[in-house]
Amino acid sequence: MNDGPTSAEQPRQRVRADARRSVDTLLAAAAEVFATDGVDAPVRQITAKAGLGTGTLYRHFPQRSDLIAAVFRHEVDACAEAAPVLSERYEPVEALTRWLQRFAQFVAAKRGLKSALHSGDPAYASLPAYFQQRFVPVVTELLAAAAASGDIRSDVAPYDLLRAMSDLVAPDDQGYTQRMTTLLVDGLRYGTRTEPVA
Repeated sequence: MNDGPTSAEQPRQRVRADARRSVDTLLAAAAEVFATDGVDAPVRQITAKAGLGTGTLYRHFPQRSDLIAAVFRHEVDACAEAAPVLSERYEPVEALTRWLQRFAQFVAAKRGLKSALHSGDPAYASLPAYFQQRFVPVVTELLAAAAASGDIRSDVAPYDLLRAMSDLVAPDDQGYTQRMTTLLVDGLRYGTRTEPVA
C-alpha cells in the first residue's frame, strides 16, 4: 500500500508549493509598498522588495487591478484568521480587544488601497462583499463569546462594530487608535455586571 505521493506527483507538488510561496511573497511585498507609496507605485519596487522578477509578478497578476484585489483579499484573510488564534490564547473580552486592534491595523494599511477600491473599476466590485463575508462571522463569534462571559452587552451588531472601528482608525497615529479602541470596548461593557466602576 502506497500512502505517499508518486514520483510523478512530487515534482508537481513542489512546483505548486513554490508558486504559492511566490504569490504570498509578492502579496506581502505589494501590501507594504501600497501602504507607504500607494497603489500606483512602480512594479519594480514591489518585485525588488519581494526578491522576485517582474515576469513572476505578471505571470500571476497580469493586470495591476488583479494584484490590488489579491492584496486586499490576502490582508482580509490574514486579519480574519487571527481571530481563532486570539480566542484560544485569551479570555473572550481580551481576545475581542486584541482582534479589534488587529483590525485597526488592517484598516490603516488599507488606506493605501482606498483610491483604487473606490475608483469604480468593476475589478473591485466584489471586494466589499468579501470584506463582510470574512469579517462579520469573525466578529459575531468574538462578540458572542464575550457576551456569554458577561464581559460585554449582548445587543451589539457585528457590522456596526466594524463600521465604528473603521471610523475610529487614525492611520498616522497608532496611539490614538489604541486609546479609542479601549474606549470603544469600555462602551461595550456598559450595563453588564463587569462594567468598570468610576
